[in-house]
Amino acid sequence: MAAAVPGRVYEVAAVVGADALARRLASAGVWPGTRLELIARAPFGDPMLFRLHGYRLALRRAEADRIEVVVRGAATPGSGS
Repeated sequence: MAAAVPGRVYEVAAVVGADALARRLASAGVWPGTRLELIARAPFGDPMLFRLHGYRLALRRAEADRIEVVVRGAATPGSGS
């Protein structure tokens, strides 16, 4: 996800690993089929801010890289998903 583009919508294909970070991502709502929108990234790309399930989630680049995604398109105004 390090190459993710702000305003683009992604669908989670998988979360890599079965460790504490993978469990934390799952408990935060990041599981296969979830749509993520990259809202913004801080200077130098870390952390990254995503919208999913109607809330915002900030992830470090190393954490976001554990998420495998498929591009689904551009965000639509008021999508909130």
